Amino acid sequence: MQTPPEHAYPTHWEADVVLRDGGTARIRPITTDDAERLVSFYEQVSDESKYYRFFAPYPRLSDRDVHRFTHHDYVDRVGLAATIGGEFIGTVRYDRINEQGLPAKNPEDDQAEVAFLVQDAHQGRGVASALLEHIAAVARERGIRRFAAEVLPANSKMIKVFTDAGYTHKRTFEDGVVRLEFELEPTEQSMAVMRGREQRAEARSVQRLLAPGSVAVIGTGRTPGGVGRTALRSLLDSGFTGRVHAVNHAFPEDLQRLDPEDAPAVRTLREITDPVDLAVIAVPADSVPDVIRDCGEHGVQGVLVLSSGYAEAGPDGRERQRALLRQARSYGMRLIGPNAFGLINTAPDVRLNASLAPQMPGAGHIGLFTQSGAIGIALLSGLHARGPGDGGIAGISAFVSAGNRADVSGNDLLQYWYEDPDTDVVILYLESIGNPRKFARLARRTAAVKPVVVAKGARHNGTAPPGHAVPTVRVPDSTVAALMRQAGVIRVDTVTELIDAGLLLASQPLPAGPRIAILGNSESLALLAYDACLTEGLRPQRPRVLASAATPDDFRAALVEALSADGCDAVVVTAIPWVGEGAAVSPGGSEGAALADALRTAAAAHPEKPVTVVHLAMDDLAQTLAAPAPAPASAPAPAPSAESSGPARNQAARPEPAARPMNPAPPPPIPPAPSHFPRPPAPTGPPPTLAARQATPARDAEAGIPRRPRREPLRIPAYPAAERAVRSLAEAVRYAAWRREAADPGRVPEYDDIQEAAAGADIERLLDGLGPDVPTGRSVPVPPQDAEALLARYGIHTLPVLPAPDPDTAVRAAARLGYPVALKTTAPHLRHRPDLGGVRLDIAGETELRRTYAELTDYLGSPEELRPVVQSMVPRGVDTVVRAAIDPAAGAVLSFGLAGAPSQLLGDIAHRLIPATDREVAEQIRSIRAAPLLFGWRGSQPVDTAALAELLLRVSRLVDDHPEVVGVDLEPVVVAAQGLSVLGATVRLARPPATTDLGPRRLPVY
Repeated sequence: MQTPPEHAYPTHWEADVVLRDGGTARIRPITTDDAERLVSFYEQVSDESKYYRFFAPYPRLSDRDVHRFTHHDYVDRVGLAATIGGEFIGTVRYDRINEQGLPAKNPEDDQAEVAFLVQDAHQGRGVASALLEHIAAVARERGIRRFAAEVLPANSKMIKVFTDAGYTHKRTFEDGVVRLEFELEPTEQSMAVMRGREQRAEARSVQRLLAPGSVAVIGTGRTPGGVGRTALRSLLDSGFTGRVHAVNHAFPEDLQRLDPEDAPAVRTLREITDPVDLAVIAVPADSVPDVIRDCGEHGVQGVLVLSSGYAEAGPDGRERQRALLRQARSYGMRLIGPNAFGLINTAPDVRLNASLAPQMPGAGHIGLFTQSGAIGIALLSGLHARGPGDGGIAGISAFVSAGNRADVSGNDLLQYWYEDPDTDVVILYLESIGNPRKFARLARRTAAVKPVVVAKGARHNGTAPPGHAVPTVRVPDSTVAALMRQAGVIRVDTVTELIDAGLLLASQPLPAGPRIAILGNSESLALLAYDACLTEGLRPQRPRVLASAATPDDFRAALVEALSADGCDAVVVTAIPWVGEGAAVSPGGSEGAALADALRTAAAAHPEKPVTVVHLAMDDLAQTLAAPAPAPASAPAPAPSAESSGPARNQAARPEPAARPMNPAPPPPIPPAPSHFPRPPAPTGPPPTLAARQATPARDAEAGIPRRPRREPLRIPAYPAAERAVRSLAEAVRYAAWRREAADPGRVPEYDDIQEAAAGADIERLLDGLGPDVPTGRSVPVPPQDAEALLARYGIHTLPVLPAPDPDTAVRAAARLGYPVALKTTAPHLRHRPDLGGVRLDIAGETELRRTYAELTDYLGSPEELRPVVQSMVPRGVDTVVRAAIDPAAGAVLSFGLAGAPSQLLGDIAHRLIPATDREVAEQIRSIRAAPLLFGWRGSQPVDTAALAELLLRVSRLVDDHPEVVGVDLEPVVVAAQGLSVLGATVRLARPPATTDLGPRRLPVY
């Protein structure tokens, strides 16, 4: 075990955390400079809390106590403090002890005594729980594996802190004291407890920003115009239900109210006697620190910084942004921005528009987050055009445009929207992902209950946009996209696709499968929809083309028939203006509204199946479908009739026109959608639907997700192009399939022959041999023999390779291995390149071996350059490559592909997050485009994919169990009809970072 020099201050232990009520605190090691803070803190603790801490009346700390509690070696004696505004609100410390409970003298002692003290005013905010998470991580880093704590029986709050943490613990009672002992190794339960606390705290912090009781706009201009005055006007025009204050130090002293807004006007926050929950800051960047200080001293809960001049302005601005974040968090405030566009909450009891948007969006159930203000404007404008007004198809629940997102990010909004009953679909436009590992975790959990649609900008240049000081992700965008799909995220490319997909998912149930019915009064438009379905991998049925004079009644009857069919999972309706006797020729008439009523009536008969509409030159159809409509008083009849209500209820009954054939002559049969290689059997049972989810509040309550019952008006999304409608529907089909699979994600298998402890000892020995010069995070290759031994600990056996620096040595190596053998070069420029002649196979004897050796060295270079090796031949099969790597931002990734051109030239590689389950690995093998080669393509013999899946799972286990293993490369892996052979392997190790997403919860600092 390596420890830093005594008394070295561990800066990596510092962390900002979100507390239970949504406020923030800073956790840091206690230093010798904290004596006065400690004394002040102790004076504010009640006598009862002091008694619980010391088991006796203890009114004040002695000088000896202060020295003891502020002097630590950060190895055997450690103290941490939670601070707000620089002052202590809670402390925790541990002292290493031996088996007898005495101070430890031996560094091998792995037990410590732990004790807490939290200021009474801050008890109940989760301070002790956060401190326990961090002191436990510190203890594990210092080789401590077990905590012991003695607590008075009456101190039930502290007992609950320990027992609720999820660690394996033992509880005894002796001499009037409860003694608790618990192991510090994280368990599944402790991780679940930590993640649950993180979600509730971060969601609460966002809720405080989105639902403030009072808002102060600091920097409100004295004349109309400007950022501050615009923000004030937006707040007032939106009908905000709370209090609003205009703040500007330049206001005249006698100004009481600002005209013409009639808003209270003050010069400083100190003049506001009531609490201020949210401060909207629109002052020059140089003045922001003074404003933040005033906000912190006034007890403001969160700040929205509209001001620019931060990281987007260059290195000096980046430092200014970091100082802004430190200052805001020091007062326990969350920060949106800087350079933000604003936030909106359409809830009727809030009606908050703290943004620069010119109008309040309609209320609905789409949650919208952007980092770019320009994209935020485009999304709000696009949604408004598709369905304006409260209750329309494009209504939003909340909107946040975070600008440089120094603090509040898309991850925080995912935490909030996960349990927000007013949000059914989450739309994110991201230009950078500060913590992809956490994003994937949160997105997977959120996507299990509601769709998450993401478009990502800045995908190809490998750098973050100006203002986004985030870690660089080394994996390509294709890998990030694959990992998003694995997490259930619906990844799209454009703002238009964001809106298209969001509208369908917000208004329609999820389809049960890929079988699509197409109907309409335009043959050409129906064919475009059919082709688009095939392109997206759907299974379209033969389009049903109605007569060009088809009426709304005809559409309604055809749609009811299509929805009633067992072989239909969704319907695409195509419509153009119809012509005929008694019908309107101009699309400007009421035909669109009449058709919309007919389609709604038909869709209401089968609410479990999605319907989408493609229209040309029928804007009134799209507008009517998007607008809210009252739900029918009773369930509609399964089939329309002349007496049924609808757009044509006053017309005489008429027979339904027969479907017109697509061609005068009988068309050739339409081929079914192509099928591919074998897949695991699909799970049975009804598909998950948004409608079903909304209708089962009891099930959501069991999952801890409150849902409010509501009666939704029937709305149908309409698109001006068939490709856009079908693409959105295809995304819904794929998402529904992911939801079904996510219900049974598989398991991470246990293998009896894995030697985890022995592998850990090998890794520690290898890392110790690196010496102190190798910094944390830098990887180094493991010597071949050690790599083979380490892999063998996990049941991964590589084929022996013997060096052949000269012909005689090659002959002896072949005799040892047995003929036939392979002669290969290991020079970096020739490795795995049989096309260049660096690999010679099936050498049957000594004479052939010597001749081949001579040819190799004559043709490619000297033995010193080529570094030849001899290896046994293995059964023929398919050459594959298996890799695992840890990206500092994206996390651990398992990759698989076919060796050579498919993976290297075409990029045909499948990725999964580690740890991978058996189901994920099976799907990973089948997901590459060249997968048919593994399953008997063109009559070839199928290979042993079960053995391949086991190999992938073993590699996943190795990297997951040991974060020091940052790279594994197995190439080639020859998969034969029976079994497989690993012909080459490399392993890279690195000292892991002190903190990761798997450690105690903390807010990021960029």
